[in-house]
Amino acid sequence: MENIKDSTRKKDACGQEGLELAKTMESADWMEQVRNLNVEHTLRTGKVRTFRLDVFGCQMNERDAETIAGMLTNMGYEQVAPDAPADIIVFVTCCVRENAEERVYGHIGGLTRECEERGSIIVASGCMMQQPHVLEKLKKSYRHVKIVFGTHNIHEFPRLLYQHLTSGKRVFEIWEKEGRVIEDMPIKRSERHKAFVNIIYGCNNFCTYCIVPYVRGRERSRRKEDILEEIRALAADGCREITLLGQNVNSYGNDLGEKDLFARLLYDIETIDGIDRVRFTTSHPKDLSDSLIRAMKECEKVCEHLHLPFQAGSNRVLQRMNRKYTREHYLALVDRIREAVPDIALTTDIIVGFPGETEEDFEQTLDLVRKVQFDAAFMFIYSPRKGTPAEKWEQTESQETISNRFKRLVELQTEIATGLAKRYEGRTVEVLVDGLSKTNPEMLSGRTRTNKLVNFRANGNLTGRLVDVEIIRAGAFWLEGKEGAGRG
Repeated sequence: MENIKDSTRKKDACGQEGLELAKTMESADWMEQVRNLNVEHTLRTGKVRTFRLDVFGCQMNERDAETIAGMLTNMGYEQVAPDAPADIIVFVTCCVRENAEERVYGHIGGLTRECEERGSIIVASGCMMQQPHVLEKLKKSYRHVKIVFGTHNIHEFPRLLYQHLTSGKRVFEIWEKEGRVIEDMPIKRSERHKAFVNIIYGCNNFCTYCIVPYVRGRERSRRKEDILEEIRALAADGCREITLLGQNVNSYGNDLGEKDLFARLLYDIETIDGIDRVRFTTSHPKDLSDSLIRAMKECEKVCEHLHLPFQAGSNRVLQRMNRKYTREHYLALVDRIREAVPDIALTTDIIVGFPGETEEDFEQTLDLVRKVQFDAAFMFIYSPRKGTPAEKWEQTESQETISNRFKRLVELQTEIATGLAKRYEGRTVEVLVDGLSKTNPEMLSGRTRTNKLVNFRANGNLTGRLVDVEIIRAGAFWLEGKEGAGRG
């Protein structure tokens, strides 16, 4: 019989056993217990236990990974490079599209030998784990996965790890319902000069194609005071750019009974010394208010970039998607945004091949792309997600037709993006330097306020600095330049 501690499906936000444990010990206490085990291990062997992260999906998952890294570091583990051997290998998973799930299974399956030879512990976390069929597959087919938790109980990881280390049993624990927002968790930031800051968790929209509300739960906003305290601490530590995160940042504060709280939050951040840039993602078109547009115009630190997914250009398809706006609403919203912030760069998400989409529907998507002129777009062929309403809907078009439409959309958007990027040639732009270019180590890389990727030649290490860069060449997805005057 399998040796497994199975408390997989908790019926409330804690579960009976978790509730009893929580009465006596908090996350910090469990971290101390694991840290003591690691101190004993180091004294006995002379070696420090290590961990590495394998992160899939959106910025919310990247931010969750920073919390997991913070907890592991607090517990005495040392982080290693993504391809290095490690004692603990943590997967932060995404289930928005099928290919992301298949990649996770492939990566986990490829670690069988490492687990057998090193005794490495594989931890699976994140959105995929909230789906019952995934848990059953991991239990039966991936027996070297030792610890599993979901999106709602990330703060319970130290307790689950301690249970596995002291019992040797597999520990699977998923909460079906979201609990309260947990503050003051340790964080290990991936970069010092910029940071992700969660402001709202979950989603209430239930788009018919989307699994997120089922795996991330309902909307829960953080208190504004807690967010501002975190940002002040980041500024004091040298952070210059923050990105405010949420499945729908425009809903921030609704569950707290606060009107226009997101716009008010931006005005408050504007007063924090040390922060030079503010970004936010993702915005839902149905909730983007005039007060937010006004804040984007009046707050100098808010960058001239907005990610505003429209998904489909046909009102018929938007209704089937349950997006709760029309193409006319979206286009009017874009007009108001550009009137307030003329130089804003707009990016978006687009789904091709949603069940029932006709050629006429798709032509309306192309028409909207031509009208708006997006700087960039994340374009996807529809991927049915188990548990969503659209999963059961019949696909009326052939894969060949859908693939052809996708190709046409990519060609159109690439042409538009190239034309918009060419306008930067000969201009000098402000760039926040991230470090060495990933494609050319002889160059530095960073982002403009409009979120354009810039590779440029410069002398010295300028990471974390704002510099002026003269753009000499431009492509659809990049700008190339040379260093101008430094800003500090």
